[in-house]
Amino acid sequence: MQRVLEQTYSAISVRDGSDPINDCPASVLALLPAHPDPLIALAHLKLHAFPFASVPTCWRRLYTDASLAKAVALIEQGLVHSKDYATSPSRSKRKRRGDPDQSPDDGLTEEPWIDEAAKVLDMAAIMAGPAGREGMIEALLSELQSYLMRAAPSQKKRLRVDKGWDSFPVAQNMELSDVPHIQHPIQSAAAPSMQAFEMHMKTAQPLCIKDVLAHWPAMHEQPWSSPAYLLDKTLGGRRLIPVEIGRSYTDVNWGQSIITFREFMERYMMRQITDPGKLGYLAQHDLFSQIPSLRNDIAIPDYCYTDSPPLKTSSLTAPEKLWNRLDEPLLNAWFGPAGTVSPLHTDPYHNILCQVVGKKYIRLYSPSQTSKLYPRGVEDGGVDMSNTSEVDAEGALNELEARYPLFQQAEYLETILSEGECLYIPVGWWHYVRSLSVSFSVSFWWN
Repeated sequence: MQRVLEQTYSAISVRDGSDPINDCPASVLALLPAHPDPLIALAHLKLHAFPFASVPTCWRRLYTDASLAKAVALIEQGLVHSKDYATSPSRSKRKRRGDPDQSPDDGLTEEPWIDEAAKVLDMAAIMAGPAGREGMIEALLSELQSYLMRAAPSQKKRLRVDKGWDSFPVAQNMELSDVPHIQHPIQSAAAPSMQAFEMHMKTAQPLCIKDVLAHWPAMHEQPWSSPAYLLDKTLGGRRLIPVEIGRSYTDVNWGQSIITFREFMERYMMRQITDPGKLGYLAQHDLFSQIPSLRNDIAIPDYCYTDSPPLKTSSLTAPEKLWNRLDEPLLNAWFGPAGTVSPLHTDPYHNILCQVVGKKYIRLYSPSQTSKLYPRGVEDGGVDMSNTSEVDAEGALNELEARYPLFQQAEYLETILSEGECLYIPVGWWHYVRSLSVSFSVSFWWN
């Protein structure tokens, strides 16, 4: 731990001439690393003064480096306090009497400096990017994880047997009446060869792919279906994640919040929610760069490295034509309770959606059906939403007929994607997704 702390402090204290942080005023940099709090506040203001893509790199770097300085100080102070606390007579007496430190949550609340340090580091990763400091942030968080395991070696065992946390509640599953009857099934294939998949891509049709995820640790020995395992991988649930609040991002009452993973689990995943407006969804988040240990539980499907046919830009909506070619597949996590919805929309990438936990209902429309899907336009704030439909694909029939008469004529394909299955969604195809149970999916975008 001490070696990582010293390396981090040295890196943010000594800057070479090419460091982008040097574009910040010298009077600001003079406060680093001794006074991180005002620097974090200043950089936070700068991050919100521009669209994220236009934020000058120096301010993102300042936010990250000041956060690292604060985290180092918190950890160093916390370690000193913990050593003093661990050897104090009063603590020894409490342990002999069986004090609350022996509860299943031991190690989760008794050392708040770990909570605060993890919060500071995750905010840097989420808010700033993390501006070239990924390795430092992950190294500190990894050291905190190791510290917890040394300080409370039986914590993992206690969490796994903690009542109610060995699996997700069955009550989260949709009633049978809410599970659609599949009338227009998507073609499926069992583990097609690379050559067969490339040939299929030329048809520009979706494909359900079976029997290709059995080797993923997330499916078996490191199960994402276990809430306790996911807590273990998120520093006892301390890691921060961005959560969408509401059924769908097109709803009026939709919002966003940054909360701890444990809060997300307790509030949205481990109990049934009857109000769709109060659902929580970790949606389209690059969780695997934030928590690389989870990345080790999965693998990029080989299909993502096939030669895709030439892109027909006529099948893309206006904002999607501006997206760049990818050097590597983009990975995103989709984790939430039953009832969460991704509204009918289209993306500028080929997509393989892999279902790790639970089931999802998915409906697909070809780009040729776009004129019947009522794409949105530029909305308040100048946001171009033309890749998203105005239509609630599973809305009330009488409302759909009255407001969107052409929608009922649109042809579609559909499937229920189950654990261990993948769905290939060709570039430009419109897709609507609804979780039928607690669901954890990973999307792989490529072009």
